[in-house]
Amino acid sequence: MTKKKLKATPVVEADKPTATGTSEEETPGVERPKEPDEKEHSVAGQSEPESTTEPPPIMTGVLKDIEQLKLSVINLSMQLADLRSTLTVKRTPMPNGKAQIRDKTTGKTYKSKNNAYQTMLKAGELKDLVDKGVFGADPAKNNFGWFALNRAWPDRFEEVKPDGEQPEPKPQPESTPVESGEVPA
Repeated sequence: MTKKKLKATPVVEADKPTATGTSEEETPGVERPKEPDEKEHSVAGQSEPESTTEPPPIMTGVLKDIEQLKLSVINLSMQLADLRSTLTVKRTPMPNGKAQIRDKTTGKTYKSKNNAYQTMLKAGELKDLVDKGVFGADPAKNNFGWFALNRAWPDRFEEVKPDGEQPEPKPQPESTPVESGEVPA
Protein backbone atom coordinates (compact mmCIF):
# COMPACT_ATOMS: atom_id res chain seq x y z
CA MET A 1 0.00 0.00 0.00
CA THR A 2 1.29 3.29 -0.96
CA LYS A 3 0.26 6.30 0.90
CA LYS A 4 -0.27 9.52 -0.88
CA LYS A 5 0.45 12.69 0.85
CA LEU A 6 -2.24 15.25 0.58
CA LYS A 7 -1.43 18.89 0.43
CA ALA A 8 -3.15 20.96 3.00
CA THR A 9 -4.77 23.94 1.38
CA PRO A 10 -6.15 26.61 3.61
CA VAL A 11 -9.84 27.44 3.30
CA VAL A 12 -10.31 31.14 3.11
CA GLU A 13 -13.58 32.87 3.83
CA ALA A 14 -13.88 36.16 2.05
CA ASP A 15 -15.81 38.25 4.53
CA LYS A 16 -14.45 36.86 7.78
CA PRO A 17 -12.45 39.42 9.74
CA THR A 18 -8.93 38.46 10.69
CA ALA A 19 -7.24 38.93 14.00
CA THR A 20 -6.04 42.36 12.93
CA GLY A 21 -9.57 43.42 12.07
CA THR A 22 -9.22 43.50 8.29
CA SER A 23 -11.02 41.22 5.86
CA GLU A 24 -9.33 38.66 3.65
CA GLU A 25 -9.91 40.74 0.53
CA GLU A 26 -7.62 43.40 1.87
CA THR A 27 -4.87 40.96 2.76
CA PRO A 28 -2.19 40.98 0.05
CA GLY A 29 -0.76 37.73 -1.19
CA VAL A 30 -3.74 35.54 -0.42
CA GLU A 31 -5.65 34.31 -3.42
CA ARG A 32 -9.29 33.78 -3.20
CA PRO A 33 -10.74 30.69 -4.91
CA LYS A 34 -12.83 31.40 -7.97
CA GLU A 35 -16.55 30.93 -7.69
CA PRO A 36 -17.95 28.68 -10.39
CA ASP A 37 -19.58 30.60 -13.18
CA GLU A 38 -23.27 29.90 -13.67
CA LYS A 39 -22.88 29.77 -17.42
CA GLU A 40 -20.30 27.00 -17.15
CA HIS A 41 -22.87 24.67 -15.56
CA SER A 42 -25.64 25.27 -18.07
CA VAL A 43 -25.99 22.95 -21.01
CA ALA A 44 -25.20 24.48 -24.35
CA GLY A 45 -28.30 25.68 -26.19
CA GLN A 46 -30.47 25.93 -23.09
CA SER A 47 -31.09 29.24 -21.51
CA GLU A 48 -31.96 29.42 -17.86
CA PRO A 49 -35.40 30.85 -17.06
CA GLU A 50 -35.33 34.36 -15.83
CA SER A 51 -36.60 34.83 -12.31
CA THR A 52 -39.66 37.05 -12.40
CA THR A 53 -41.49 38.52 -9.48
CA GLU A 54 -44.90 38.28 -11.14
CA PRO A 55 -46.47 34.91 -11.87
CA PRO A 56 -47.95 34.31 -15.31
CA PRO A 57 -51.41 35.82 -15.95
CA ILE A 58 -53.19 32.49 -15.53
CA MET A 59 -51.62 31.99 -12.12
CA THR A 60 -52.54 35.52 -11.08
CA GLY A 61 -56.24 34.75 -11.59
CA VAL A 62 -55.93 31.48 -9.71
CA LEU A 63 -54.15 33.19 -6.82
CA LYS A 64 -56.91 35.83 -6.63
CA ASP A 65 -59.54 33.08 -6.58
CA ILE A 66 -57.69 31.27 -3.80
CA GLU A 67 -57.53 34.45 -1.71
CA GLN A 68 -61.25 35.05 -2.23
CA LEU A 69 -61.99 31.48 -1.16
CA LYS A 70 -59.86 31.93 1.96
CA LEU A 71 -61.82 35.07 2.87
CA SER A 72 -65.11 33.26 2.24
CA VAL A 73 -64.07 30.40 4.49
CA ILE A 74 -63.07 32.80 7.26
CA ASN A 75 -66.38 34.69 6.98
CA LEU A 76 -68.41 31.47 7.01
CA SER A 77 -66.50 30.11 10.01
CA MET A 78 -67.22 33.33 11.93
CA GLN A 79 -70.92 33.09 11.02
CA LEU A 80 -70.96 29.47 12.14
CA ALA A 81 -69.36 30.39 15.45
CA ASP A 82 -71.98 33.12 15.97
CA LEU A 83 -74.80 30.68 15.22
CA ARG A 84 -73.36 28.10 17.60
CA SER A 85 -73.10 30.64 20.39
CA THR A 86 -76.67 31.77 19.72
CA LEU A 87 -78.01 28.23 19.81
CA THR A 88 -76.09 27.18 22.89
CA VAL A 89 -77.33 30.03 25.05
CA LYS A 90 -79.53 28.36 27.60
CA ARG A 91 -82.97 29.80 27.64
CA THR A 92 -84.78 30.37 30.87
CA PRO A 93 -88.36 29.17 30.82
CA MET A 94 -90.75 32.07 30.84
CA PRO A 95 -94.49 32.08 31.05
CA ASN A 96 -96.24 33.23 27.94
CA GLY A 97 -97.71 36.21 29.77
CA LYS A 98 -101.21 35.45 28.56
CA ALA A 99 -102.63 33.71 31.61
CA GLN A 100 -101.69 32.38 34.99
CA ILE A 101 -103.52 29.60 36.79
CA ARG A 102 -104.98 30.08 40.27
CA ASP A 103 -106.05 27.17 42.42
CA LYS A 104 -109.35 28.18 44.01
CA THR A 105 -109.07 25.77 46.94
CA THR A 106 -105.52 26.65 48.05
CA GLY A 107 -105.25 30.16 46.61
CA LYS A 108 -101.88 29.44 44.98
CA THR A 109 -101.10 31.06 41.65
CA TYR A 110 -99.02 29.17 39.11
CA LYS A 111 -97.22 30.86 36.24
CA SER A 112 -98.53 28.46 33.58
CA LYS A 113 -100.80 25.48 33.08
CA ASN A 114 -97.93 23.02 32.86
CA ASN A 115 -96.29 24.59 35.91
CA ALA A 116 -99.48 24.02 37.90
CA TYR A 117 -99.53 20.35 36.90
CA GLN A 118 -95.81 19.74 37.51
CA THR A 119 -95.76 21.57 40.85
CA MET A 120 -98.81 19.77 42.18
CA LEU A 121 -97.48 16.43 40.95
CA LYS A 122 -94.12 16.91 42.70
CA ALA A 123 -95.84 18.09 45.89
CA GLY A 124 -97.93 14.90 45.96
CA GLU A 125 -101.27 16.72 45.73
CA LEU A 126 -102.32 14.58 42.77
CA LYS A 127 -101.63 11.21 44.40
CA ASP A 128 -105.24 10.03 44.25
CA LEU A 129 -105.47 10.87 40.52
CA VAL A 130 -102.10 9.22 39.82
CA ASP A 131 -103.28 6.05 41.59
CA LYS A 132 -106.40 6.02 39.38
CA GLY A 133 -104.17 6.21 36.29
CA VAL A 134 -105.57 9.52 35.03
CA PHE A 135 -102.13 10.73 33.92
CA GLY A 136 -100.92 7.52 32.28
CA ALA A 137 -98.12 5.12 33.16
CA ASP A 138 -95.46 7.80 33.78
CA PRO A 139 -97.11 11.02 35.03
CA ALA A 140 -93.81 12.95 35.14
CA LYS A 141 -93.41 12.55 31.38
CA ASN A 142 -97.02 13.37 30.52
CA ASN A 143 -96.97 16.49 28.36
CA PHE A 144 -100.74 16.86 28.53
CA GLY A 145 -101.12 16.44 32.31
CA TRP A 146 -102.74 19.85 32.71
CA PHE A 147 -105.61 18.88 30.43
CA ALA A 148 -106.22 15.62 32.31
CA LEU A 149 -106.05 17.55 35.60
CA ASN A 150 -108.50 20.16 34.36
CA ARG A 151 -110.86 17.44 33.15
CA ALA A 152 -110.67 15.68 36.54
CA TRP A 153 -111.22 18.87 38.58
CA PRO A 154 -112.92 21.40 36.26
CA ASP A 155 -114.11 23.81 38.99
CA ARG A 156 -110.87 23.97 40.97
CA PHE A 157 -108.77 26.17 38.64
CA GLU A 158 -109.26 29.52 36.97
CA GLU A 159 -107.18 31.55 34.56
CA VAL A 160 -105.94 34.90 35.81
CA LYS A 161 -104.25 37.64 33.79
CA PRO A 162 -100.72 38.44 35.01
CA ASP A 163 -101.67 41.99 36.02
CA GLY A 164 -104.62 40.79 38.12
CA GLU A 165 -107.37 41.28 35.56
CA GLN A 166 -109.90 38.55 35.02
CA PRO A 167 -109.90 37.03 31.56
CA GLU A 168 -112.86 37.47 29.33
CA PRO A 169 -115.52 34.91 30.16
CA LYS A 170 -115.80 32.06 27.74
CA PRO A 171 -118.93 32.40 25.63
CA GLN A 172 -121.67 30.02 26.64
CA PRO A 173 -123.21 28.07 23.78
CA GLU A 174 -126.63 29.37 22.97
CA SER A 175 -129.41 26.91 23.48
CA THR A 176 -131.14 25.71 20.37
CA PRO A 177 -134.90 26.17 20.09
CA VAL A 178 -135.48 22.43 20.25
CA GLU A 179 -133.75 22.11 23.66
CA SER A 180 -135.73 24.97 25.16
CA GLY A 181 -139.00 23.62 23.90
CA GLU A 182 -139.64 26.50 21.54
CA VAL A 183 -140.97 25.83 18.12
CA PRO A 184 -138.93 27.38 15.31
CA ALA A 185 -140.83 29.93 13.27
